[in-house]
Order: sequence, then C-alpha cells, then structure tokens
Amino acid sequence: MKATVQTQGRQFTVEKGDKFTVNRFKETEAGDVVELDQVLMVIDEGKATFGSPYLEGTVVKAKILENKKDRKIMVFKKKRRKGYKRRKGHRQRVSVIEIESIETK
Repeated sequence: MKATVQTQGRQFTVEKGDKFTVNRFKETEAGDVVELDQVLMVIDEGKATFGSPYLEGTVVKAKILENKKDRKIMVFKKKRRKGYKRRKGHRQRVSVIEIESIETK
C-alpha cells in the first residue's frame, strides 16, 4: 500500500518502512509517533483512491527516529567592483521519520 501525504508544505509518496527527512516537528522527541492526516491519495492492490483535497479517515503514522540539524548551506552575496562580500551559513532543523502504518477506513 502506498500513500501520498502532504506535510509542512511538501508532498511525499510513502509506503510502510520508508525513512526520510522532513522539517522538524515542533515539541517532539525521538521515539514519538506523529499522525499525518493530510493524505492526498492511496494506492492499494493497484486501485487508486483520490481525495478532494484530502481523504477522510485515512491516517499515516510515522515514528520519529531522530531530530537533528541538516548539512550547512552557505549563502554568499557579492556586488562586483564595490568591495561588498557577505558570507553566512544556515543549518535547518530536520526530523528523520520512518513510516509505521497506513490506516484507512
């Protein structure tokens, strides 16, 4: 069974056991289970079910494996011939999650 879920402004097509990173879920710790209830589509045994926009009663449960910071992204600004250069770095906070189950009614 596969499902397409929307979380934090991004869409993911997932199935049980998938691991991936998303923006950090606030006030959660490693081991917590979060429910992703914005399910757009479910494919079960070759049959696709679509929501408008979301499927009612369908929930994807995901376990948070760890909360960490992502790799550093460098932001560099320069204006030529003016002597203006700025360099800043940023590390986004992310959660690594694993899909535990896809439940439909």
